[in-house]
Amino acid sequence: MSQEEHGAQASTADREMVISRVIDAPRELVFDAFTAVRHLSHWWGPKGFTTTTRSFEFRVGGEWDFVMHGPDGTDYPEWITWREIAPTERITMLHGEYRDDPNAFVSVLEFETAGESTLLTMRTIFPTKALRDEAAEQHNAIEAGQQTLYNLGTYVAELTRNAAD
Repeated sequence: MSQEEHGAQASTADREMVISRVIDAPRELVFDAFTAVRHLSHWWGPKGFTTTTRSFEFRVGGEWDFVMHGPDGTDYPEWITWREIAPTERITMLHGEYRDDPNAFVSVLEFETAGESTLLTMRTIFPTKALRDEAAEQHNAIEAGQQTLYNLGTYVAELTRNAAD
Protein backbone atom coordinates (compact mmCIF):
# COMPACT_ATOMS: atom_id res chain seq x y z
CA MET A 1 0.00 0.00 0.00
CA SER A 2 1.42 3.40 -0.96
CA GLN A 3 1.74 6.23 1.55
CA GLU A 4 -1.06 8.05 -0.28
CA GLU A 5 -3.40 5.02 -0.10
CA HIS A 6 -2.52 4.45 3.56
CA GLY A 7 -3.22 8.12 4.36
CA ALA A 8 -6.56 8.04 2.52
CA GLN A 9 -7.60 4.84 4.29
CA ALA A 10 -6.56 6.18 7.70
CA SER A 11 -8.55 9.37 7.12
CA THR A 12 -11.77 7.41 6.50
CA ALA A 13 -11.35 4.73 9.21
CA ASP A 14 -13.90 6.29 11.58
CA ARG A 15 -16.48 6.43 8.75
CA GLU A 16 -15.98 2.88 7.45
CA MET A 17 -17.52 -0.54 7.75
CA VAL A 18 -15.64 -3.50 6.33
CA ILE A 19 -17.31 -6.87 5.82
CA SER A 20 -15.73 -9.87 4.10
CA ARG A 21 -16.70 -13.41 3.33
CA VAL A 22 -15.14 -16.34 1.53
CA ILE A 23 -17.68 -17.61 -0.99
CA ASP A 24 -17.36 -21.15 -2.28
CA ALA A 25 -17.59 -20.27 -5.97
CA PRO A 26 -15.28 -18.96 -8.69
CA ARG A 27 -14.67 -15.21 -8.77
CA GLU A 28 -16.32 -14.84 -12.20
CA LEU A 29 -19.59 -16.34 -10.92
CA VAL A 30 -19.59 -14.23 -7.74
CA PHE A 31 -18.95 -11.09 -9.81
CA ASP A 32 -21.73 -12.05 -12.24
CA ALA A 33 -24.17 -12.52 -9.35
CA PHE A 34 -23.46 -8.91 -8.34
CA THR A 35 -23.74 -7.47 -11.82
CA ALA A 36 -26.66 -9.23 -13.53
CA VAL A 37 -30.18 -8.20 -12.56
CA ARG A 38 -31.41 -11.78 -13.15
CA HIS A 39 -29.39 -12.80 -10.08
CA LEU A 40 -29.81 -9.88 -7.69
CA SER A 41 -33.44 -10.46 -6.73
CA HIS A 42 -32.52 -13.99 -5.58
CA TRP A 43 -30.09 -12.90 -2.86
CA TRP A 44 -29.81 -9.14 -2.34
CA GLY A 45 -30.59 -7.93 1.16
CA PRO A 46 -30.55 -9.28 4.69
CA LYS A 47 -32.42 -12.37 5.86
CA GLY A 48 -36.17 -12.13 5.20
CA PHE A 49 -35.91 -9.26 2.71
CA THR A 50 -36.91 -9.39 -0.95
CA THR A 51 -35.98 -6.98 -3.72
CA THR A 52 -37.95 -5.52 -6.61
CA THR A 53 -35.94 -3.82 -9.35
CA ARG A 54 -37.50 -0.80 -11.06
CA SER A 55 -34.58 -0.16 -13.42
CA PHE A 56 -31.06 -1.53 -13.83
CA GLU A 57 -28.17 -0.55 -16.05
CA PHE A 58 -24.80 -2.02 -15.10
CA ARG A 59 -22.22 0.35 -16.53
CA VAL A 60 -20.18 3.22 -15.12
CA GLY A 61 -22.73 5.99 -14.62
CA GLY A 62 -25.61 3.52 -14.85
CA GLU A 63 -28.17 3.17 -12.09
CA TRP A 64 -30.02 0.51 -10.17
CA ASP A 65 -33.34 1.76 -8.80
CA PHE A 66 -34.99 -0.80 -6.52
CA VAL A 67 -37.14 -1.41 -3.47
CA MET A 68 -36.19 -3.71 -0.61
CA HIS A 69 -39.21 -5.23 1.11
CA GLY A 70 -38.69 -5.96 4.80
CA PRO A 71 -40.10 -9.04 6.49
CA ASP A 72 -42.49 -6.75 8.41
CA GLY A 73 -43.92 -5.36 5.13
CA THR A 74 -41.96 -2.08 5.20
CA ASP A 75 -40.66 -0.93 1.80
CA TYR A 76 -37.24 0.69 1.58
CA PRO A 77 -36.54 2.62 -1.64
CA GLU A 78 -32.91 2.28 -2.71
CA TRP A 79 -30.73 3.69 -5.46
CA ILE A 80 -27.22 2.82 -6.64
CA THR A 81 -25.02 4.30 -9.33
CA TRP A 82 -21.89 2.51 -10.51
CA ARG A 83 -18.72 4.63 -10.28
CA GLU A 84 -16.08 2.06 -11.22
CA ILE A 85 -16.25 -1.39 -12.76
CA ALA A 86 -13.14 -3.55 -13.11
CA PRO A 87 -14.63 -6.87 -14.32
CA THR A 88 -14.16 -9.75 -11.86
CA GLU A 89 -11.95 -7.55 -9.62
CA ARG A 90 -13.71 -4.47 -8.22
CA ILE A 91 -16.93 -2.50 -8.22
CA THR A 92 -17.31 0.97 -6.71
CA MET A 93 -20.83 2.26 -6.20
CA LEU A 94 -22.66 5.15 -4.60
CA HIS A 95 -25.66 3.89 -2.59
CA GLY A 96 -28.49 5.98 -1.19
CA GLU A 97 -32.23 6.06 -0.88
CA TYR A 98 -32.58 8.19 -4.02
CA ARG A 99 -30.52 10.08 -6.59
CA ASP A 100 -28.68 13.02 -4.98
CA ASP A 101 -29.25 11.63 -1.47
CA PRO A 102 -26.90 13.72 0.72
CA ASN A 103 -26.46 10.71 3.04
CA ALA A 104 -25.44 8.31 0.26
CA PHE A 105 -22.37 6.21 0.96
CA VAL A 106 -19.66 4.69 -1.22
CA SER A 107 -19.07 0.94 -1.27
CA VAL A 108 -16.03 -0.68 -2.80
CA LEU A 109 -16.39 -4.40 -3.50
CA GLU A 110 -13.20 -6.36 -4.09
CA PHE A 111 -13.27 -9.89 -5.51
CA GLU A 112 -10.13 -11.96 -4.91
CA THR A 113 -9.45 -15.54 -5.94
CA ALA A 114 -8.92 -17.75 -2.89
CA GLY A 115 -8.15 -21.18 -4.32
CA GLU A 116 -11.40 -22.34 -5.91
CA SER A 117 -13.34 -19.82 -3.82
CA THR A 118 -13.68 -16.04 -3.79
CA LEU A 119 -12.82 -13.64 -1.01
CA LEU A 120 -15.31 -10.79 -1.27
CA THR A 121 -14.53 -7.66 0.75
CA MET A 122 -17.06 -4.84 0.98
CA ARG A 123 -15.64 -1.55 2.27
CA THR A 124 -18.36 1.04 2.90
CA ILE A 125 -17.45 4.66 3.54
CA PHE A 126 -20.10 7.00 4.95
CA PRO A 127 -20.04 10.79 4.54
CA THR A 128 -19.70 11.26 8.32
CA LYS A 129 -18.88 9.23 11.42
CA ALA A 130 -22.36 10.01 12.76
CA LEU A 131 -24.00 8.44 9.69
CA ARG A 132 -21.75 5.39 10.02
CA ASP A 133 -22.64 5.04 13.69
CA GLU A 134 -26.35 5.47 12.97
CA ALA A 135 -26.21 2.78 10.26
CA ALA A 136 -24.36 0.41 12.60
CA GLU A 137 -26.38 1.05 15.76
CA GLN A 138 -29.90 1.87 14.57
CA HIS A 139 -30.05 -0.10 11.33
CA ASN A 140 -27.78 -3.05 12.22
CA ALA A 141 -25.86 -2.45 8.99
CA ILE A 142 -22.93 -4.73 9.86
CA GLU A 143 -25.19 -7.71 10.61
CA ALA A 144 -27.34 -6.87 7.56
CA GLY A 145 -24.23 -6.79 5.37
CA GLN A 146 -23.05 -10.12 6.75
CA GLN A 147 -26.48 -11.64 6.10
CA THR A 148 -26.49 -10.27 2.55
CA LEU A 149 -23.10 -11.81 1.78
CA TYR A 150 -24.30 -15.08 3.36
CA ASN A 151 -27.34 -14.99 1.02
CA LEU A 152 -24.99 -14.41 -1.92
CA GLY A 153 -22.86 -17.40 -0.89
CA THR A 154 -25.92 -19.63 -0.57
CA TYR A 155 -27.26 -18.48 -3.95
CA VAL A 156 -24.03 -19.01 -5.92
CA ALA A 157 -23.50 -22.41 -4.23
CA GLU A 158 -26.94 -23.38 -5.55
CA LEU A 159 -26.01 -22.13 -9.03
CA THR A 160 -22.79 -24.15 -8.89
CA ARG A 161 -24.66 -27.31 -7.80
CA ASN A 162 -27.27 -26.88 -10.54
CA ALA A 163 -24.56 -26.39 -13.17
CA ALA A 164 -22.88 -29.62 -12.04
CA ASP A 165 -26.12 -31.64 -12.33
